Amino acid sequence: RATLKLDYMTEASGFNPDDDAQKLREAMKGAGTDEAAIIKVLAHRTIAQRQRIKLAYKQTVGKDLAEDLSSELSGHFQSVVLGLLMPVPVYDAYELKAAMKGAGTEEACLIDILASRSNSEMNAINEVYKKEYGKTLEDAVCGDTSGMFQRVLVSLLTAGRDESDKVDEALAVKDAKDIFEAGEARWGTDEVKFLTVLCVRNRNHLLRVFDEYKKISKRDIEDSIKREMSGSLEDVFLAIVKCLRSKPAFFAERLYKSMKGLGTTDSVLIRIMVSRAEIDMLDIKEHFLKMYGKSLHSFIKGDTSGDYRKILLELCGGE
Repeated sequence: RATLKLDYMTEASGFNPDDDAQKLREAMKGAGTDEAAIIKVLAHRTIAQRQRIKLAYKQTVGKDLAEDLSSELSGHFQSVVLGLLMPVPVYDAYELKAAMKGAGTEEACLIDILASRSNSEMNAINEVYKKEYGKTLEDAVCGDTSGMFQRVLVSLLTAGRDESDKVDEALAVKDAKDIFEAGEARWGTDEVKFLTVLCVRNRNHLLRVFDEYKKISKRDIEDSIKREMSGSLEDVFLAIVKCLRSKPAFFAERLYKSMKGLGTTDSVLIRIMVSRAEIDMLDIKEHFLKMYGKSLHSFIKGDTSGDYRKILLELCGGE
């Protein structure tokens, strides 16, 4: 399905970057900050337009817009606003860097991004990461993860997935058999077999493999992954399979899980709302409603508050 811009993401009519820069300047002048004005400008512009606003701000004010906003704002609202100012691969690289900062690694972030990006998106992230942080993303990932989980991430980082749509029927049957024999059919699991098939083959081919797999094993591939693996390795393989079946459904589920139950995993909520805003937010909303019987809008509304809630609801678009 064609990529849909958000309903409000149509290029703002009569867009004038100098006017917007001025409005943002006004919003930050004097005591206090006019958050509503900031939301009104930034949540209703495309990423390309925001880049022009950043430039206009620098030209007319002589300061960096992101730095000014950073010093004026705080908390989750600040995180959303700063994310909106970044082009997509820059935001992805920034999130990956943050996930590997300090002690401990936010594996969920590495998985969400690396399992869902196309080859061209992955190449752009690799390029930005090296430029911004002075080392390759692969080096960073290898320094921060280990074992089979690391090997799967490294494979995804190479952006080497076949992106054609041709299905080799005989190979699909063989792949399904290989995965079955590497997992359900033996004691212990040969994870490399899963990696080779799941990280390299194209989407159409893999959907055939999943059908064949179900015939042979009487189980969905997801169920087998859950039975055969655990921890981050299980999570990354499940994410790969779910993204192959439907990225919008994958992100809808991630959003749902970030908000259901006690507390909210804001890092996940923010990352998906910001990074998918111009890619597939309409599809994500549609899947969310179908899967959970409630709108994404109503979930966000019930789970967040203040300016943070306001800007997320704008990004979400209508009910």
